[in-house]
Amino acid sequence: MSLFTQNEQAGAPLADRMRPRTLDEFFGQEHIVGPGRLLRRAIEADRLTSSIFYGPPGCGKTTLAGIIARQTNAAFIKLNAVTSGVSDVREELKKAADRRALYGQPTYLLLDECHRWSKAQSDSILPAMESGLIRFIGSTTENPMISMTPAIVSRCRVFAFQALTQMDVEKALRRAIADEERGLGKLHVQADEEALRHIARIANGDVRTALNAIELAALTTPTVNGHIHITLSIAEDSIQQPVIRCGDTEFYDMLSAFCKSMRGSDPDAALLWFSRLLYAGADPRMLARRIIAHASEDVGLANPIAMLQAVAAAQALETVGMPEARLSLTQAILAVCVSPKSNSVVMAMDAARQDAEQGGFSPVPAHLRDSHYAGNERLGVKTGEEYKYPHDYPGHWVAQQYMPSDKIGARYYFPSDQGHEAKLKPRGQEEQS
Repeated sequence: MSLFTQNEQAGAPLADRMRPRTLDEFFGQEHIVGPGRLLRRAIEADRLTSSIFYGPPGCGKTTLAGIIARQTNAAFIKLNAVTSGVSDVREELKKAADRRALYGQPTYLLLDECHRWSKAQSDSILPAMESGLIRFIGSTTENPMISMTPAIVSRCRVFAFQALTQMDVEKALRRAIADEERGLGKLHVQADEEALRHIARIANGDVRTALNAIELAALTTPTVNGHIHITLSIAEDSIQQPVIRCGDTEFYDMLSAFCKSMRGSDPDAALLWFSRLLYAGADPRMLARRIIAHASEDVGLANPIAMLQAVAAAQALETVGMPEARLSLTQAILAVCVSPKSNSVVMAMDAARQDAEQGGFSPVPAHLRDSHYAGNERLGVKTGEEYKYPHDYPGHWVAQQYMPSDKIGARYYFPSDQGHEAKLKPRGQEEQS
């Protein structure tokens, strides 16, 4: 190692210096790199094929790629999808072809933030992947099944990384404090257990965030009697409450959890997801629209008041704005959650829509046609012919045909036995029961 390399490493952030260098140093992700697991066997045998590493920030995706680079006999190229274009890829592919022709050496191509590539950029490496010229490793925080082109995903093995546990993060912190070569060992850092627990908890599975915090604490705390003592108070100052990570995938996952919590009648979970979405920057008007939708989709006529609450909350949001409208939105969420549930509205809508889309209906029955225009007699439609005005009959109802002739007897709406809806029954069905 040269003097320049040593100086460069010494000036690197602690998180970079403490990256595991071997599979034995790597921690977490036991489900994919534990002893005997497929990914570990492929790395150890230098037989890893094109892959996508998918998971939250700071969970070890790039670190594992670096371990692969050290263990393999292949060349290892790293690009970032944000800064690299098709010309960069073509240049690296040419070098890879030369290496294979001259030395028989394969090439790994690591692409960070691979979901950022357009279809044209992705297509530029497909032939090289298919021919085996490169072994592609994509690293992404977004669900590749949604964010990446199917052509790339279909040629890769997808490995789903999980957020590290609090115990994993605490282990990384202790290792960094004790390591004299790459860590903080020479600073003689003493950290209280409660300080380490706090940093690990707030880091929320992101080792990079935790190591940055402990390094900041160590470098800004005075040395007393030859030691740096990191207390809970210092730890709290060194790691800020994080802004919730909210990429496209996580945003829609949280939105889905919010909607399903309302449907599942869990007010506490619904309010937590609602609050997390707001904290992450979600548009409250979008959340208001979801509340209105679920007031019909999951409550419907079992409690018609839920729809009034939802619409009123949306109006309050437009009238008073945030943050005051949080109270109105919360009230509407609770109304949906605690209401008896019925999906009869959405089921009726879907069933009728499916029939409407099939087409081929018979004509509108003559007694239901519009007869309020001049000359209707010439078309065979007489005003009031055969039509029975319901208000002229007892109970303001009379039996007559409203369905097209080819759909007589079709039913779309089936009232549930929940809440207010249990008292409802379409006229005509009462006589049939």
